[in-house]
Amino acid sequence: MLLLFRLLSHVHLRVLHLVGAALGWLVFLVSPTYRRRFVLQARQAGYGFAQVRPAVAHIGRMVGELPRLWLGPPVAAEFANPECLDRAYQAGRGVLLLTPHLGCFEVTAQAIAGRHMQAHGPLTVLFRPARKPWLAPLIAASRQRPGLEPVPTTLAGVRQMIKALRQGRAVGLLPDQVPPEGMGAWAPFFGRPAYTMTLAARLAQQTGCEVRLMWGERLPAGRGFRVHCRELDAPLEGTLEQAVARMNQGMERLIRECPEQYLWSYARYKPPRQPAGGGQ
Repeated sequence: MLLLFRLLSHVHLRVLHLVGAALGWLVFLVSPTYRRRFVLQARQAGYGFAQVRPAVAHIGRMVGELPRLWLGPPVAAEFANPECLDRAYQAGRGVLLLTPHLGCFEVTAQAIAGRHMQAHGPLTVLFRPARKPWLAPLIAASRQRPGLEPVPTTLAGVRQMIKALRQGRAVGLLPDQVPPEGMGAWAPFFGRPAYTMTLAARLAQQTGCEVRLMWGERLPAGRGFRVHCRELDAPLEGTLEQAVARMNQGMERLIRECPEQYLWSYARYKPPRQPAGGGQ
């Protein structure tokens, strides 16, 4: 698998996106479960299929572009409003970057690291180690990108994130992943309860860092990406339940900017799994 990804990493982004779009539609057409979840979750957010139809191909493009993003040369990525992120760094309190499954979240971290690494140090990113042994070398290689400091989803990883924030550096994570039981709280997401990680709120409350919402827009014809930055409407204060509800509202606002590139097939409303060693 690693060899295949290395070969594909040299293919032009436009070609990878064309192949990925076809793959996205193939999976959508042959998998009733996948198709049903996609349509139902889009409907939960108030969208008919015609409004989010392009997301079918974009989900495939997300997969197709991975070899280039993980192992290939850097891709073109511009910032739509760089001053939004610049202000956060200049505050000197650390920056917590929250990126949902919208557009290309892989390129967002790489673009931020490339722009701010020299002045503010590497970007610390949270990742979940591969559960399947044959995937481990590929995942490990994908995280060794310039300016990125990957940390695992463990207590040691959380400590590294807190340390980075207190040093005035940035930390990035995907807040709309369903965490294991005991590591989240139920909060509305497009009007339906979703088990939501509390880690982001804990980091913000414990360190007093700046919080920014980020997403990477996938540009047409393989021209690259455009990174967008937004501020929260209100700080992640109050109880953890109040904070994660406010965070989910921010995610909703971001997704509504471009629902055509959201990962509607992600099982956002699934129950949390038992942590390792838990359950019966």
